Amino acid sequence: MANTFVEELRWRGMLHDIMPGTEEQLNKEMTAAYIGFDPTSDSLHIGSLVPIIILVHLEKAGHKPVALIGGATGMIGDPSGKSDERNLLDEVALAHNVAGIKSVLSRFLDFNSSNKNAPVLVNNYDWMKNFSFIDFARDVGKRITVNYMMAKDSVKKRLSGDEGNVGMSFTEFTYQLIQGYDFHHLYKTMGCKLQMGGSDQWGNITTGTELVRRMHDGEDQAKAFAMTCPLITKADGSKFGKSEGGNVWLDADKTSVYKFYQFWLNTTDDDAEKYVKIFTFLDKETIEALITEHKETPHLRILQKRLTKEVTTFVHSEADFLNAEKASEILFSKNFNEDIRTLDENLFLDVFEGVAQAEVTKADLAEGLDMIAALADKTNFLKSNSDARRALKENAVSVNKDKVKEDYKITANDLIHDKYVVLNKGKKNTYILKVV
Repeated sequence: MANTFVEELRWRGMLHDIMPGTEEQLNKEMTAAYIGFDPTSDSLHIGSLVPIIILVHLEKAGHKPVALIGGATGMIGDPSGKSDERNLLDEVALAHNVAGIKSVLSRFLDFNSSNKNAPVLVNNYDWMKNFSFIDFARDVGKRITVNYMMAKDSVKKRLSGDEGNVGMSFTEFTYQLIQGYDFHHLYKTMGCKLQMGGSDQWGNITTGTELVRRMHDGEDQAKAFAMTCPLITKADGSKFGKSEGGNVWLDADKTSVYKFYQFWLNTTDDDAEKYVKIFTFLDKETIEALITEHKETPHLRILQKRLTKEVTTFVHSEADFLNAEKASEILFSKNFNEDIRTLDENLFLDVFEGVAQAEVTKADLAEGLDMIAALADKTNFLKSNSDARRALKENAVSVNKDKVKEDYKITANDLIHDKYVVLNKGKKNTYILKVV
């Protein structure tokens, strides 16, 4: 028998808090459940992969996933986990961001499906835009006491003055009420009985369950439930989802497939063992076998390679994964000079993103560019001509990974895509010569 939705999340380490009765509700009938996505950007980064994957698990278990984009709440800003108030976005910027997030979510959830439990995409701006302040204060505000709202950790931390907090505006204070109203609206219009999110959202989510109960007072079946997953961390305590270049995005035009691939491939052993459960759909037996095999031969990095394959294929495609894998292998290929030419120019540039570059002209190559000029005089890759000469005498220099001597001259035959040459000094120093 297949795992139930809650059992699936539990063994994967994706369950943090769960309201009593939630599991019974999910086992009883097909249940609509929602997760909110904040439109602070026109894309989502890998931190959003967890809620996306939870919605996919929910659908696989026969329940109905609802993805809510916070077009209205995005105008206010969620205080949870924040030490100060964020900049508010205008309607034009928000509309742009909402469209981008819809595009991303549509890659993972088929909102055009005809299945009974087909995913649904909603935007809370649609039901909040015509809600007057007076109506909101009268119909919603009176249902929840200030004492109840003040007791939430997200509010208490901001009001405590600790960690550089500067208090909380009334705008942010109302956030949990508006999020709570979303739950009421989805409960009323589509029978949505469960809200899910990260563990930092527990306060906001439980306000929603309380608001549903109070706004449907007297209804025997007026029950709403809450469930959260842990916030993902790295074993060393640093923030998950960041690379040296910032966020790792789910759109290839923001984070190239190659960089995305490398992020997962460079995961530590401890993190890979944790992430392979969270970020893949591999079953328990397969994952346990992979972990055992990895521990027996850790130098083969079996876990990292399988994790990278599964996540890159899920987020992008199998073809994208294979291209990134090929590019990664070419860097260590014995036939580098030949193999590197098989990459298209965009992938070549992705592979060498951030590597020092210098430009020379076609005229410089007409009679052959000598190595001293290529390393120092024309490029300043090395500090001086004498440094370049010394590196060449030590046999530490290569052109497109082929060792060269001081008498070597770079010509058009060395060009990759008719404009690039890869220079190396030793194993760690790489430079790109670009011909313009």
